[in-house]
Amino acid sequence: MSLYDPITSKFISENYLVRWASSGLPKDIDRLNNLKAVFTDLGSKDLKREKISFVCQIIRVGRMELKDNNTKKFTTGLRRPFGVAVMDVTDIITGKVDDEDKQHFIPFQPVAGENDFLQTVINKVIAAKEVNHKGQGLWVTMKLLLGDVHQIRKDFPHLVDRTTAVARKMGFPEIIMPGDVRNDIYVTLVLGEFDKGNKTTSKNVEVTMTVYDEEGKRLENVIFPGAGDDGISEYKSVIYYQVKQPRWFETVKVAIPIEDVNRSHLRFTFRHRSSQDSKDKSEKIFALAFVKLMRYDGTTLRDGEHDLIVYKSDAKKLEDAALYLNLPATKTTLEERGYAMTGKNMHSFGNFSISKDSFQISTLVCSTKLTQNDTLDALFNIMMENSDSDTFDTLVFDSLVFIIGLIADRKFQHFNPVLETYIKKHFSATLAYTKLTTVLKNYVDNSEKPNVTDQLYKAMKSLEYVFKFIVRSRILFNQLYEDNGESNFMDSLRQLFRSINDMMNSTSDQTVIVKGAALKYLPTIVNDVKLVFDPKELSKLFTDFIHKVPSGRLVLQKLYCLIEIVHSDLFTQHDCRDILLPMMTEQLKYHLEKQEELKACCHLLSNILEVLYRKDVGPTQRHVQLIMEKLLRTVNRTVISMGRDSDLIRNTKRFVQSLSSHTDTNES
Repeated sequence: MSLYDPITSKFISENYLVRWASSGLPKDIDRLNNLKAVFTDLGSKDLKREKISFVCQIIRVGRMELKDNNTKKFTTGLRRPFGVAVMDVTDIITGKVDDEDKQHFIPFQPVAGENDFLQTVINKVIAAKEVNHKGQGLWVTMKLLLGDVHQIRKDFPHLVDRTTAVARKMGFPEIIMPGDVRNDIYVTLVLGEFDKGNKTTSKNVEVTMTVYDEEGKRLENVIFPGAGDDGISEYKSVIYYQVKQPRWFETVKVAIPIEDVNRSHLRFTFRHRSSQDSKDKSEKIFALAFVKLMRYDGTTLRDGEHDLIVYKSDAKKLEDAALYLNLPATKTTLEERGYAMTGKNMHSFGNFSISKDSFQISTLVCSTKLTQNDTLDALFNIMMENSDSDTFDTLVFDSLVFIIGLIADRKFQHFNPVLETYIKKHFSATLAYTKLTTVLKNYVDNSEKPNVTDQLYKAMKSLEYVFKFIVRSRILFNQLYEDNGESNFMDSLRQLFRSINDMMNSTSDQTVIVKGAALKYLPTIVNDVKLVFDPKELSKLFTDFIHKVPSGRLVLQKLYCLIEIVHSDLFTQHDCRDILLPMMTEQLKYHLEKQEELKACCHLLSNILEVLYRKDVGPTQRHVQLIMEKLLRTVNRTVISMGRDSDLIRNTKRFVQSLSSHTDTNES
């Protein structure tokens, strides 16, 4: 059972596998009336799919044909197509239908002939308006659950418990949760074409898939046919009776230890299966295909389809990894070596000859272990290995900004803790702060150049994490070299702020969007920067930054920037407030008198007072007095000029009353 996109004719999820006995009961009798699975990792893109189907593929395990009687002369244990059951679950997944108690009947469609491809039958059922099921089918209940697996176990313990099978999406989810460790490779047997050879009819081809290391040792229990089932060491395909061009579309998951990936390969062997047991025992594997999980350049096998070369040789030689592993595995590799695959030009390599048979698989790698920190480590390694050169600095900076930009996307917000953990525990580039600061300053200095503006805007949006890297790098440097280069670091930050201030002071329309981003994101760096920079001087730099905003421009953005500064650690420090508050009251007075963005002005005033009311921010009386002297008259005039029906007048009156009350308290 799995989720299926009928528009693209592709499976979305892993399989949920249930093994039924001939008695009509689950083979694992303990699971009777407790067959439950949760299909996870579906995101907004999946919810927007035009249609989603719930597909059941029923495979019978037994004799080649149902009509064969149960005698010892017939081969048993063969996997044969039996039928499908399909239900449109679009409304359930989009939340239009939500009734966990409702039982849904999914009609069963048997294969017309036992050489009907299951994928073809699925698409026929989806296209048909009705299925002549004759009362045969499955009864299921379904419910859409919001949250990750850990959350839904808490919220819906009656539906999801430790015994519930978890069928994951084939591919990364839109939100990668911290601690979500995967090292999965999905392998799909797609199709093949096999010559009948010396037989009078086409072969009944069975594909056996296994995983081996480079020494020819089989990896045990690493193949998973579906959720709810244990790992197995070999997977056998469905057999289509006397079909020259079988189309399987069978997917399994290969989960092997990360340290074994570069030494492992997938082995596919092909065997004709006879319905007569005596003949079947004499049938040996007639061909082999394989592919390594790691490419020659150290990267994992690329996602997508692979046309594998089918080799023929003696059966024993086909099982000897030492003989075949150095051969080309795919048709693409063969052609890269200068060989043709058409006509009579079929080649031999020692004991192996290339067959005219063909075999195609597709693969999809989903590994957080292979990708999680590797990219960031590689970026900073490039930077550190070229510490005496700036050749790659801008490229590394741009790549870092791109990664941060991805994580900043709302759908990846749960990945933030992973990035935070990387910075705190794994990041080790002690000289990165110099290079990152230099590249950022260079972008700011050239902000009016068309090819720079867009990249600088992206950098501004990523400023919080760029500075987390800068600050962490500087802290690590200090730990190693005991504050060496302190003055140079301080100067580099001062120069960066001066460059930003010069950009803010410009009246060019070219940089308006960048200036808006600076006002929005620069306050996000405060709490990190104050760890390595004098807070009072940082307050002075922010004061200069606000003063540089041209009059009449970006007023709303400026006021919200001030609100964020009030929320920062700087404003809770008395000596920093001595620097910041006069600038803030000056800005408020100016905009209140001009009656500009009054709602934002009220919001800023309210936030300032909330901090001044606190008991853990040092002396506040002088600061309250400053507000009274600078703003009370202006606020009163603003109230008088407002219409009585104004939504803001009540908030402004509350401010005046609150200010007067706070003053009286301090005076008493």
